[in-house]
Amino acid sequence: MIRTLAVVGTGLIGTSLALAAARQGVTVHLQDRDEAAARTAAALGAGTAGPPPEPVDLAVIAVPPSQVAAVLAQQQARGLASTYTDVASVKHEPERAVLAGAPDPTRYIGGHPLAGRERSGPLAARVDLFQDRAWVLTPSRLTSRTALDRALSLIGLCGAVPLVMQSKAHDDAVALTSHVPHVVASLMAARLRSGPPQAPRLAGQGLRDVTRIAGGDSRLWSDILQANAGAVAGVLTDLQTDLAELLAALHDLAGPPGRRSAQSLRTVVDLLDRGIAGLDEMSAGHPGHPSRSASVRVRIADRPGELSRLLRATAELGVGPEDAEVRPGAEPCDDLTVRLAVPAAVAGPLLARITAEGWDAEDGGHAAHAAGAPSASA
Repeated sequence: MIRTLAVVGTGLIGTSLALAAARQGVTVHLQDRDEAAARTAAALGAGTAGPPPEPVDLAVIAVPPSQVAAVLAQQQARGLASTYTDVASVKHEPERAVLAGAPDPTRYIGGHPLAGRERSGPLAARVDLFQDRAWVLTPSRLTSRTALDRALSLIGLCGAVPLVMQSKAHDDAVALTSHVPHVVASLMAARLRSGPPQAPRLAGQGLRDVTRIAGGDSRLWSDILQANAGAVAGVLTDLQTDLAELLAALHDLAGPPGRRSAQSLRTVVDLLDRGIAGLDEMSAGHPGHPSRSASVRVRIADRPGELSRLLRATAELGVGPEDAEVRPGAEPCDDLTVRLAVPAAVAGPLLARITAEGWDAEDGGHAAHAAGAPSASA
């Protein structure tokens, strides 16, 4: 259990976890080399700016990866806390440095909450930033049980989900899921500077989705990429191989129609299909992104406005046009069949809503008919 907490570094992550802990009644002390940042966090209700009068139960070192070991050693020498953790997004190098130079490595456990925003600083903090998000802990061979338990208590206070990993395995994983995506977003955003003048006016949601995270703090991200350079380079090398294959196929498809290879088109389709499969795999393992592993089939009358009425009804459950596939009947007067690809957890409520509105539908082959209302073909 944690009664007192110190946060060293009051940026987005440090201030957000301080807000969450303070809301749960923990006494929080805030420190930052930028006094204005600590005072801003305090003004937000995250705690009190300044060092604690006596050692706290847990200190969170919320600084970039390259600074974790030095700041930890400094704060341990000052007796800031009885146990320590950090929130850096790279774990192996800081752990190695801590084991080599910290006064007492047994009191430290690495940590990384998998949450963030494209904005930085204390004013970007949110009390619910970590709610239901994974929070990795990377105990070393020397980490004490007390340090582990205190870190788990902090995760519970923040509403996050603990996940214990080895530091190297963590870094290999986040290179793929976080660090390289940021690099790719930055590369794509940088290309906009050399695009045609009218390009910004043609930017749609797809471009905004791809480049959204490119606005992160460049100093922090250069520190992250340096600390995890090997793993990031490995993922980028694999990506380079994929891009080389795609480029060869596209150059071939850009040639005269009579000389285009069917294999080139298959290469493009294969890449897109692998992307869809990868997205589904990610969704299946992420509580915030449920996989679309179920389907609901609905029969609707082939008359103007009927499909719009169905989509208005499904929108309340987060099911939209992008999830729908429409198939006409064999004859012009036949009903339409609408297939809705949805998360398994949504299929039941969606089926109930659809039948309540008067349509006949089925989920996984089990038919459900409208009760007390005419069917779509009536």
